[in-house]
Amino acid sequence: MEKITSFTINHLKLEPGVYVSRVDHYGDTAITTFDLRMTAPNREPVMNTAEVHTIEHLGATFLRNDPAWKDRIVYFGPMGCRTGFYMLLSGELTSKEVAPLVTRMFEFIRDFEGEVPGAAPRDCGNYLDQNLGMAKYLAKRYLDNTLYGIGEKHLTYPE
Repeated sequence: MEKITSFTINHLKLEPGVYVSRVDHYGDTAITTFDLRMTAPNREPVMNTAEVHTIEHLGATFLRNDPAWKDRIVYFGPMGCRTGFYMLLSGELTSKEVAPLVTRMFEFIRDFEGEVPGAAPRDCGNYLDQNLGMAKYLAKRYLDNTLYGIGEKHLTYPE
């Protein structure tokens, strides 16, 4: 079997960033998959499931309510390795084009107060597995260390 695209990226050199993972075409529609890498793989601790789950709930809620982007959101969810998230958008887009959206989303998560949307038994299959405090901490860390002032090194996969 051939390796899938995400397994061909050198994770030993990969830093936190916003990367185009792939662009798929379905008829006339392009879908761009973004790798929102929050931790350096194999060099930093992975995120725990509770904060990943909270980021997923808050991020999906933010994206699907953003007036400019909501009609282009296909999916937002965690990577199995727990080092980041995938965000799929309709259209052929660049990391630079979506970096402001990603920044606003993580500012929303960092600043969020109140009940996590969808964190109720009727709405979620594992509603108790949430950690808003750590989600906010990780959002702030990603903003401060990566998103604010993001440059080409963190927008393009390493060779």
